[in-house]
Amino acid sequence: MNSIIYVGMDVHKESFSVCCYTFDSDKIQYQQKLDADYRQVLKYLEQVRKRFPNSAEIVCGYEAGCLGYSLYHQLTDRGVKCIILAPTTMGIMNTNRVKTDRKDAGNVAKCLAFGTYKEVYVPTDEDNAVKEFIRMRDDQKKLLKSTKQQILALVLRHGKRFEGGKTYWTMAHVKWLKSLELPCVVRETLDEYLITYEYLSDKVQRLDLRIEEIASGERYEEEVKKLSCFIGIKAHTALSAIVEVGDFKRFAKAEQFASYLGLVPSEDSSGDSQKRYGITKAGNSHLRRLLVEAAQGYTRGQIGHKSLALKKRQEGNSPQVIAYADKANERLRRRFYRMTLKNGIKRNVATTAIARELACFIWGMMTDQIA
Repeated sequence: MNSIIYVGMDVHKESFSVCCYTFDSDKIQYQQKLDADYRQVLKYLEQVRKRFPNSAEIVCGYEAGCLGYSLYHQLTDRGVKCIILAPTTMGIMNTNRVKTDRKDAGNVAKCLAFGTYKEVYVPTDEDNAVKEFIRMRDDQKKLLKSTKQQILALVLRHGKRFEGGKTYWTMAHVKWLKSLELPCVVRETLDEYLITYEYLSDKVQRLDLRIEEIASGERYEEEVKKLSCFIGIKAHTALSAIVEVGDFKRFAKAEQFASYLGLVPSEDSSGDSQKRYGITKAGNSHLRRLLVEAAQGYTRGQIGHKSLALKKRQEGNSPQVIAYADKANERLRRRFYRMTLKNGIKRNVATTAIARELACFIWGMMTDQIA
């Protein structure tokens, strides 16, 4: 009887540990350690085919990690069926506390065989390139934030307080920082920080302009304009959602999309007992953070009010799209105020709940469920 050979790979920068599993043998076998080269994997697969001449198909898999999609493309381009497994979804785990590459490869092979995993979505080359660019920009933004914190901490340690207003990083605040009288080496330290701050500020601004340029291109413009109809979502967040998710229709329901983002509550149910905890934080942490930031837009402003900026972003969209977004905007803002003012729910908890429902509305928009 023909059977499928499941090849598990534990991949690292310098080496791959590989093995295979079949239901006929019901055991891990033919374990090898290879150089980190897809050509070595192809040679291994040829040896496996000779070892199991009656097998119908070979399925390879590895956990998402440092290699990204490169090994997947190298193998699939050569006719090999390859699957990238989401690590947090793998159901067969080693109960032994001893963790080795060989055991990890065997775990991958068994997960493939028994279907106890979720497959990582592989984006198009264009989407992946844009995703890498946006994440690079966000890394620079984090560096800028860290530099700002270091500057504020430095001047506070030396007893200096800004009294020219309540807002930092205005022109007046930066001018004040540049004019502070400090001991020689401390002044030199602050100047170096300020050079870094100005460099990163200019760089982030330049990268944001490039992201807006990409978002207005033919490939993304229509979808970006749709998502920008929501409060708190501009070109950066809209484009991030599009390239991070790819095909929104791979989620059958809005709740599945929210779960993919880790925005659903974790639950412990047993018999008649049901306990719910904080959000799972599983899945795409990058997009989850962006949606929580976007949800901050619903924590202020009047219910039903549309800012001039939002009206500008909505221009050019169909009446149906605008009506759907307006419905979401009003509902989410109303819900936040009800949760915090009437029900006494903490602001951060309420904001996360709004982010979860915003994710559901985004799914509806991107799958044309807007009737």
